[in-house]
Amino acid sequence: MVSVSQEYLRRFPPLADASDDALAEVERVGEIRTYEPGTVILHEDGTPATHLSIVRTGSVELVHDDDIIDVLEPGEAFGHPSLLTGLAPAFDVRAREETTCLVLPADHASELLAGPAGVRFVARSLRDRMVRTGYVAHAGGDVRNAKLGSLVHRPAAFCTPETTVADAARTMADADVSCVLVRLGDEFGLLTDSDIRARLVARGRGLDTPVSEVMTTPALTFAADRLAIDAMIDMLDLGIHHLPVLGADGVPMGVVTATDLLYLEGRTPFGLRRSIAHAPTREAVVEATSHLPATVVALIRAGVPATDVGRVVALAGDTTTMRLIDLAFEEIGPAEWEWAWIALGSTARREASLASDQDNAFAYADGADDDYFQRITTYVNSGLSDCGFGEDNAEVVARNPVWRKSRSGWREVFEACLEQPDRSHLVRAAVAFDFRHVWGGLEIVKPLVEIERTAHRHPDFIQRLARTATDIKVPLGFRGRVATTDDGRLDLKMGAIVPICNLARFHAISAGVTISSTLARLDAAEAAGGLDGETAAMLREAFEFCTRIRLEHQARQVSHGIRADNHLVPDEMPPLARAQLKAALRAIQDAQKQLARFVPLGL
Repeated sequence: MVSVSQEYLRRFPPLADASDDALAEVERVGEIRTYEPGTVILHEDGTPATHLSIVRTGSVELVHDDDIIDVLEPGEAFGHPSLLTGLAPAFDVRAREETTCLVLPADHASELLAGPAGVRFVARSLRDRMVRTGYVAHAGGDVRNAKLGSLVHRPAAFCTPETTVADAARTMADADVSCVLVRLGDEFGLLTDSDIRARLVARGRGLDTPVSEVMTTPALTFAADRLAIDAMIDMLDLGIHHLPVLGADGVPMGVVTATDLLYLEGRTPFGLRRSIAHAPTREAVVEATSHLPATVVALIRAGVPATDVGRVVALAGDTTTMRLIDLAFEEIGPAEWEWAWIALGSTARREASLASDQDNAFAYADGADDDYFQRITTYVNSGLSDCGFGEDNAEVVARNPVWRKSRSGWREVFEACLEQPDRSHLVRAAVAFDFRHVWGGLEIVKPLVEIERTAHRHPDFIQRLARTATDIKVPLGFRGRVATTDDGRLDLKMGAIVPICNLARFHAISAGVTISSTLARLDAAEAAGGLDGETAAMLREAFEFCTRIRLEHQARQVSHGIRADNHLVPDEMPPLARAQLKAALRAIQDAQKQLARFVPLGL
């Protein structure tokens, strides 16, 4: 028997709208079960569930093939898909920590879930899990098809035969590599850490010895398009540990080591996500996420669509956030109130890049201790920064009280954005209306979406929102030439991608559409009649093209050890790509001009 109040039971979504009689029955037949960390409560493809379980304290993981598909917090339920269908569970359900669950027998659970509130809960939870599983699947990669070139994550270091071993060692240390390539005309020599130990130090030779006397020559080189698995076999057969990789032009791209090959699976998005999720310390999380740029480079070189790569980056950010939240609770103490971590901006839209800012917010139950959650969010935000997820210059982060509010506080913010669309509220709406619930048991999405869905009833807000789509001038100059800064660069994010996102947001919200993905918004706005087919198609093509060339640009930068940014040099682009860029910018400009009825003064 459950000895808790009906008011407490109503905090759990499956029971929120239950009648007093139904809750009294829950108190009579329900029981509390406790699970130790690591306990598998339901087995994938095992015996069908016989109870509905609602997480009361702690958390459980939904696991498939060692990949964590989702984490359920207090208030969330499991077992109902199997219970209602009689089929085996689709996932392992495993206690993430010491966890207590409110457990209801099948007949009483079925009665609860048969009502309107129960049906809504089942539909929402199944949809959320299908979406989460889909995004995890998008993050997959096939190790068998990986090419050597995709494993190169640092440019090669070089020296000449006359270079002293001391200078060569300093070059290796500066480049953070374990070998240098020695230029020998059409061939290359190779000097490794082990060569220095075995051929120099062990033989008592001085550090002023020329590299030519201790290097391996000629070094065996491998083509970038060689399958990594085949190269691993060659490495084992030949007893070598460094594989210089040549591009199609015969120029070394870098050196792949035995360690790179042995940890090949970890370079896939699944492997990356797994290593982040299981990192035991904050330092280990930072180390695990350091492989994200190399993973993105590999995906780009493998021809994965840019939109899918954006999902991979966003999912890595989600996984990092969830692990840091876990660690924060371990260090600061567990939460006594419901909460929700919210992604904003490009991460919320799952359109992140290697140069994306860290945009996030936080919601907690009314009456909770804000000081406690300020400590939690500060820990997580600083951890994300250490992991390479840069902070927004405008401090759009959860530790900022402006972006950390109670559930009712967030409702007031969204309502004010529509009813008082001054500049500050408009800026807030442009950020906050692209939101996605990442983790936590607090139900925050439904109340905010209900408010956002009424935006089209506020003409003043809609008119001002249109300005966010037209106020950014497209960088097209005289005779349609791409306008650049004095150094010949173009900020592709601000000049093209943000204007498209703003246009998509405007057309979607004005049509009552609340989904956040830019392409999905354009599709939905077209279907709703708010955007003509040709304009929608042009904007979709422009967005996909600009997203792709931005990620390709960032992949090149990362491959050369340069920090990723959004600043391209149009004059260095191939002629066809440059023409496509101009066409994309014209499409954005034309779409902006169509909003003249909302912005009478023009652009």
